[in-house]
Amino acid sequence: MAVITLDRPAKLNAMTPAMTDALAVHCAAIEADPVVRVVLLRGAGPRAFCAGSDLGSLALYASAWEFRDRREYADLIRALTRPVVAELHGWVLGGGLEMAAAADIRIAGTGARFGQPEVTHGWIGGGGATQMLPRLVGYGQAMRLMLTGDPIDAAEALRIGLIDQVAADAALPDAALALARRIATHPPQATRAVKAAARAALSMPLAAGLAYEREINALCFSGDTHRAGIAAFENRRRET
Repeated sequence: MAVITLDRPAKLNAMTPAMTDALAVHCAAIEADPVVRVVLLRGAGPRAFCAGSDLGSLALYASAWEFRDRREYADLIRALTRPVVAELHGWVLGGGLEMAAAADIRIAGTGARFGQPEVTHGWIGGGGATQMLPRLVGYGQAMRLMLTGDPIDAAEALRIGLIDQVAADAALPDAALALARRIATHPPQATRAVKAAARAALSMPLAAGLAYEREINALCFSGDTHRAGIAAFENRRRET
């Protein structure tokens, strides 16, 4: 398991270009490491998972085109082929929510607050908000979040499907770690195949997605790991 910690707690872990560059290095290392089966994404400090982009750093871009061509930190999380569990506490805002949406499973503390406030500043989310939120919570709920900019609490986020699990704030780190470790117990080619096929479903028609799923499943059977799974099942059946 790999753990990525956004570590700028004094600034609510707001992302800067330097942090994005460091995140890119870590993500590349994860992709190159065959031992890593799952990624746990979390934020340091008690106040926030991530408050999005550091607004001061936005002034560093010389032009709109330079801003357009920047490295986008949510894309780095989205591109990971390993399953990603996002551990969310405190403020989860803007680009922070986009990073959470780029993960595969989102578990939050009861005190977490979620918002997409870019519209109040005069722009929109650039890390996938307009594309991922409608897919996660439906068009109307996504538009409510993006057009009002108002935050919602963890209970509301769970109700609309923005997050997948809630834990008491004090128990959140252990709950997120346990979830990640549970995923890591499974054969890595299977968990990565699940992610690849499910992500394909977000952009493929049903017929193409079903065909892709069958091809991915055939790849899982091309090795020997599945034989151990079959043998284990047979042993359990004989024991009962």
